[in-house]
Amino acid sequence: MLSFRASIVVRNSVRRGLATEAPSFRIPLIDFSKFQAGSVADKKHTATEIVSAFKESGFIYLAGHGIPARLYLNSAEFFRLPPEIKDKLAWEDPRSNRGYVQIGRERVTQATDAGEIAALRAKAPDCKETMEIGRDWDSVWPNQWPHDADAPEFKVTMLDFFRRCHELHTHVMRAIAIGLDLEEGFFADKIDQQWHNLRLLSYPPIKRTLLEGEGQARAGAHSDYGTLTLLFQDSVGGLEAQNPHTGKFIPATPIPGTIVVNVGDLLSRWSNDVLRSTLHRVVAPPATPINAQQVITPHRQSIAFFCNPNFGAEISCLPNCGAVAKYPSIKTEAYIVGRLAATYS
Repeated sequence: MLSFRASIVVRNSVRRGLATEAPSFRIPLIDFSKFQAGSVADKKHTATEIVSAFKESGFIYLAGHGIPARLYLNSAEFFRLPPEIKDKLAWEDPRSNRGYVQIGRERVTQATDAGEIAALRAKAPDCKETMEIGRDWDSVWPNQWPHDADAPEFKVTMLDFFRRCHELHTHVMRAIAIGLDLEEGFFADKIDQQWHNLRLLSYPPIKRTLLEGEGQARAGAHSDYGTLTLLFQDSVGGLEAQNPHTGKFIPATPIPGTIVVNVGDLLSRWSNDVLRSTLHRVVAPPATPINAQQVITPHRQSIAFFCNPNFGAEISCLPNCGAVAKYPSIKTEAYIVGRLAATYS
């Protein structure tokens, strides 16, 4: 059950940052334990809440999800490794999407032209570094793991977290199926192969002036590629979601004990845009003065689990989501690899 304090935090967050900006746009807090362990009526009610939120804003805060957020220490230890160790694990291929990505190599954007993205990257690269982890049993595209001596327990901790997030994805997709009046297990054989991406993110402290150039941000405005994103964020803040009705970006203020879940492009496409894939970005939180002329933003950590359908799954208009499909069918792999290939240098 949600605590009274957590409920107050949500209401206050809505008053300060969401409802006051546009009453039609909000990020509701949903207690998922009622779906996991409640009655049939509780499951149906929770499923309806989730789908309603995804139709309206594409974002929810999820409480009662059952995943302890213990990875920040391991993540921080990894990013403190010397550059020569991290660079040996460098990301190499969009078909793999595994390994270390140094600051400035990625430029997330809604642009799809490789030349346009390259120009954006040169002008305003994203101010973050990441570590990408996928299915560990993949013999074609293996994960890039640091040696145990350099990062003790890193591998076993990340693989356990990967498994837990996959299970949560499966359960939330069951809720979405119920909320769309489909069979509860509709997505089961379309998402069971774990073609997901676990991304550790580190946003280093940076002088505020370096983030004030045209188009510059810690992570530029973008939507995600897959079905859902599970975002674990620390207390620093900086994530903002765009109100699609006004174009204004609204803070998704961290709420302790919750994760932010948002709809990705493939789920939006699958649902014929019934479920909304919303633009979001990461901007600099309030900064600390370092002298009379300069302020510096704090270090920020987050962990994103990008959930994907099976790479061989055919993404075409779902039942109950309109008589006329807006998009042609496409395989998951073709869509995601194409987006990744254009995003990285």
